[in-house]
Amino acid sequence: MSDLAAVESKPAPHSAEEAIEGLPSGFGSGMAGRIAFWIAFTFSLFQLWTAAYGTLPSQVVRAMHVGFLLLLGFVLFGNLVAKTKAGKVWFWSLGILGFLTGIYNWVFYEQLILRSGFHTPLDLTVATVMIVLVFEGARRLMGLPLTIIAAIFLAYCFFGQYFPPPFIHRGYDFELIVEHFGFGTEGIYGTPIYVSAAYIFIFVVFAAFLERAGMLALFNDFALGLVGTWRGGPAQVCVMSSALMGTISGSGVANVVASGQFTIPLMKRFGFRSSFAGGVEATSSMGGQIMPPVMGAVAFIMAETLNVPYADIVKAALIPAILYFGVCFWTVFLEAGKAGLRGMNRAELPNPWQAVREHWPLVLPLAVLVYLLFAGYTPIFAGTMGLALVVVLILGMPLAASIGPFVFRLVFWLAVGLAAASFLKFGVNFLALVILALIAACFFVKGGRETLGICRDAMAEGAKNALPVGIACAIVGIVIGTLTLTGIASTFIGFIIRVGEDNLFLSLVLTMITCLILGMGIPTIPNYIITSSLAGPALLELGVPLLVSHMFVFYFGIMADLTPPVALACFAAAPMAKTSGLKISIQATKLAAAGFIVPFMAVYTPALMLQDAGPIAAAWGYPVEVAYIFVKACFGIALWGVAVVGFLFAPLAMWERILAFAAGASVVVALPWTDELGWALGIIMVGQHWLRARRSSRPVAVP
Repeated sequence: MSDLAAVESKPAPHSAEEAIEGLPSGFGSGMAGRIAFWIAFTFSLFQLWTAAYGTLPSQVVRAMHVGFLLLLGFVLFGNLVAKTKAGKVWFWSLGILGFLTGIYNWVFYEQLILRSGFHTPLDLTVATVMIVLVFEGARRLMGLPLTIIAAIFLAYCFFGQYFPPPFIHRGYDFELIVEHFGFGTEGIYGTPIYVSAAYIFIFVVFAAFLERAGMLALFNDFALGLVGTWRGGPAQVCVMSSALMGTISGSGVANVVASGQFTIPLMKRFGFRSSFAGGVEATSSMGGQIMPPVMGAVAFIMAETLNVPYADIVKAALIPAILYFGVCFWTVFLEAGKAGLRGMNRAELPNPWQAVREHWPLVLPLAVLVYLLFAGYTPIFAGTMGLALVVVLILGMPLAASIGPFVFRLVFWLAVGLAAASFLKFGVNFLALVILALIAACFFVKGGRETLGICRDAMAEGAKNALPVGIACAIVGIVIGTLTLTGIASTFIGFIIRVGEDNLFLSLVLTMITCLILGMGIPTIPNYIITSSLAGPALLELGVPLLVSHMFVFYFGIMADLTPPVALACFAAAPMAKTSGLKISIQATKLAAAGFIVPFMAVYTPALMLQDAGPIAAAWGYPVEVAYIFVKACFGIALWGVAVVGFLFAPLAMWERILAFAAGASVVVALPWTDELGWALGIIMVGQHWLRARRSSRPVAVP
């Protein structure tokens, strides 16, 4: 940790910067770039202030959040994409105009509430401008598919009265539609943008600080030392480092960009096919969204939507996450055995425990975050305090380095740790004073100013990384607003319920297909929000537990980024793998078998997500049921991995692959006697294959 202050303020080679549609990295050059940088810094500062003190009304925070998103997004587009001076001026003007819509909501907050339903022409003009700019910002930053979907929903509000039954509605005038989407909490300023402003932004900045402090390097060193010697070591390292990075990042594409630059060339160098290497990176990186404790942004939206503690979401995701990454490890192990690939030389790898000993302070903020989340504190409080502790840790490094004897450094860290931990008793103000004191001290010690630069850059980078999430949450408010205004969701829900009355499995398949189709062009967050609004209530009516139904939608929203033909995560890995994104997508679909199977299993056996108990719990107790279902899932998915790869102890014959697939399916399907049949078939297949492989490996005696 002593070299922390030497880290440059520019983006690291393996930076976890979020990939943004059509927007290069950085903030631009010259004065315009510096202004954009400080806009991003101010955005983070504003969000941290509102999170720590919460003195502004929620409506104002939401409006300012959207205003900052539009300002920063259009300014960056002007700096990094616009070719002419007129183009730069145009985008800067749009950004300033978007920011002013937030200021308008702040300045006239009370008046806007008082004249709700009777807004003035100026109010309606500001709201209309904001809606148009959100569409344009989403088009520029997120691409056409999401924008087109939102535009279709908005058009339905205007022209739905001309549709045939059952899609017809009573019709709404322009003023009512603008008021619905531009003010209040049912449109753009609805729950998604609230969660983006309150929770997601804090955790994105938290991840940026940890990444700047060296957490990504710690994860890579730990993964290299721990699993690098396993069969297929480089790919195993990729899976583990992505899983660890997912605990703080929660962004699949960012994980691909951050760790893929290191892991994909490493896998190719050790003999893995380019498409398989890219598939491993894409699959394991997307798993970061379901990896506790932080998970992806959807987890926070889900907790807010369902009005359940965030810890409940984490507990429900725990076993599925273990299964997901377990399948990745297992498939890599089999693929490496099939290709005859071994692990890396231990002498060339770092000591994982030495890496932890050298960088263990970085783990403390993450541990505090986990403790606060599970102790019942709100995610916004836990995230803010976790971020503050990261800042304290980074700022304390140059001060500790300037202290000579080890004992004095130990005393210094104890004092700083106690002072930082005292926020639980004395509140946020005391922790803010500690941070200000450390900032002041950094001006007078060697490496202190460089460390302040790291913090400054992390603030700006965090704001930029939050752009895609924020603008997606804003534009998807159009979809949610349409559902609440027109009631079209009830039509879709009724259709799913009618199908499910005869066949629940068919309803689940239809929901899965909806998620995968929507996911062809839109990220996980809007995919989840749209599909859960449509299918979630229907699945609940069909008897699926509330949390399981939303996790079902969540999982297939993630899988949409891995399945052909679009597969955003796979195409992000394609340049590093130097092969087509479609080939990577085919491999990723095989690797992500658990992501397709576990949601269906959880519907029929909710104990897999630590939800409702089943018949086994009534006879043997809930822990026994959970343990049995987990072991059963592991066995079934392992058999499917063998069937897909075609290797276990040796290459499998075709009839063995078919038998392995049938045994796995029998174990997974929750019907009478299928478990017994699956276990018997699986054990027979593995046993006879082991004997056949052993006989074929014996040396033949030479006469």
